[in-house]
Amino acid sequence: MSDYLRPDTLPEALDALSARRLTIIAGGTDHYPARVAAPLDEDLLDITAIAGLRGIEERGDDFRIGALTTWTDLIGADLPPSMAGLKAAARAIGGIQIQNAATLAGNICNASPAADGAPNLLALDARINLASARGARVVPLADFITGNRATARAPDEMVVAITIDKTAPGTGSLFLKLGARSHMVISIVMTALVIEPDGDRVGSARIAVGACATVSRRLPALEAALLGARLDDRLGGLAESSHLTPALDPIDDIRGSAAYRMDAALTLLRRGLGELGARL
Repeated sequence: MSDYLRPDTLPEALDALSARRLTIIAGGTDHYPARVAAPLDEDLLDITAIAGLRGIEERGDDFRIGALTTWTDLIGADLPPSMAGLKAAARAIGGIQIQNAATLAGNICNASPAADGAPNLLALDARINLASARGARVVPLADFITGNRATARAPDEMVVAITIDKTAPGTGSLFLKLGARSHMVISIVMTALVIEPDGDRVGSARIAVGACATVSRRLPALEAALLGARLDDRLGGLAESSHLTPALDPIDDIRGSAAYRMDAALTLLRRGLGELGARL
């Protein structure tokens, strides 16, 4: 028989986590479907009653996305174009019912290689804010997701927020996803682009690819190749297959072969860079 705890305050939740091992749930859209054929024998910590963990707050130099913020909350928020790619991912995650319940923090903590939020947050240099009864710490997303379904969160910690630094005016972003259909499908390949212009040139570029390794990966070689390039619809022509290795190491599975994923990733990158280059 499993225990179900639903504390009203963050200190209560952290005290419970410090006392014993608990599985944290928010929307539960990953937790419960994974246990359809298995008994629910885990002790659960439902954090949905904790005030202050939901919503997006614009602060001096950054945006703070609370751990209970849903994809629907994100879609409706007034956010800059640098986060348009993250919003596009939100619209592609499940149906409206899933978007109403599922949280960004849950998507990251579930740590699926095909988590649609991961490449976008990685391209935005997002940071994960963790709390425990011992104190608080902040971990870059690049260091937080450590492998397939694995994170750097300690058993007595919980994610309380995701923070994203504000970008320079004019920064644009884009998200492209390849699946068996456009929505409500596990991604085969995802690309997330964030480009800051310097006049009519690329001032900086942050490029991430998901579902092509055990974790989403940045492409530093491609980011370097884009610096100083002219912003137009020919920008995608700068992306080459050599820019994808050794960062990406896709697997063969039922949804696509490794070779197919690499080819699809390059196609999406070229398409996305051309579109974003023309837009900017």
